[in-house]
Amino acid sequence: MKEGEQLNLYNISAAPHIRDDVTTASIMGDVCLALMPSVFFGIVHFGVRAMFIIIISLATCVLSEYVYELLMKKKNTTNDLSAVVTGLLLALNLPPGVPCFIPFLGGIFAIIVVKQLFGGLGKNFMNPALAARCFLLISFAGIMTDFKTGEMMWDGSFLKGADAVSGATPLACLKEGESLHIPSMFLGIIPGCIGETCLPAIFCGAVFLKMRNVISFKIPVSYIVSFSVIVYAYGIFCGKGSGLSFVTAHLLGGGLMFGAFFMATDYVTSPVTDSGRFIFGVLLGILTAVFRLRGSQAEGVSYAILCGNMVVPLIEKITMPVPFGREKRKYGKTQN
Repeated sequence: MKEGEQLNLYNISAAPHIRDDVTTASIMGDVCLALMPSVFFGIVHFGVRAMFIIIISLATCVLSEYVYELLMKKKNTTNDLSAVVTGLLLALNLPPGVPCFIPFLGGIFAIIVVKQLFGGLGKNFMNPALAARCFLLISFAGIMTDFKTGEMMWDGSFLKGADAVSGATPLACLKEGESLHIPSMFLGIIPGCIGETCLPAIFCGAVFLKMRNVISFKIPVSYIVSFSVIVYAYGIFCGKGSGLSFVTAHLLGGGLMFGAFFMATDYVTSPVTDSGRFIFGVLLGILTAVFRLRGSQAEGVSYAILCGNMVVPLIEKITMPVPFGREKRKYGKTQN
């Protein structure tokens, strides 16, 4: 080394250094497959209109990404299937009776405003599908809270569908103190968004993602457990009847399960450390419980996850392990 030259030191993380053949397209493909049970049940339960909503959302998201990247002279990334996943998640978070312009506007907002304007996949600070849903809720509150469902009946072997009718969601009924039928809520024979009602379909998709090592259950479990503890205590101390039945109704109604397994586990907008994932899940459980129990709206999963997304950089700063060759100082700063 010559005199006056500066020595460049590299910080190396602890071994082992693992390489994998997994690609973004393969991960997104697995997520698409995991969403198929919810897609299928949503179409069976809510009818052909739900299928059109899904198709419009998918087409809008893919075309928005393609056109934007074409105009900006950027590399085409539609083949990584991330826009397809965003389109599916957005559609499954919409009521089945919304007009066709709702998934169209939502898809454009999700891809261009939330994803592409921040640099594309991996650089968005919040979940695009949930951000689009909240944008639509604020802009078209009446349409986005008008739920319709087919009158489904369980006959022991298969489900039969009839014409769609208006109906209040289980969470709205729960907020008014009405009694609910838990088996119907578990099977998804209730009003709600296209992909959030059927728990068996959601669980099948979640197990598939776990078997494929696409997601970890650290965030969903800590989310569900922390939410259940708070709701259980609230149900007992605030005179909401049996704490267990109150918790069960909250877990089965609304989009908590769908959000916990498919939205909160998003790679880009969730922490990468194990302790950070636990903190993130607990934070989501607390926020969802507060929004549902004390807020003006019956649901609160979307807003809770988006608020949690914005805190992820702070969570990672606190929980990120110190690389080899550096010493940890106060306030999360490090030095050589």
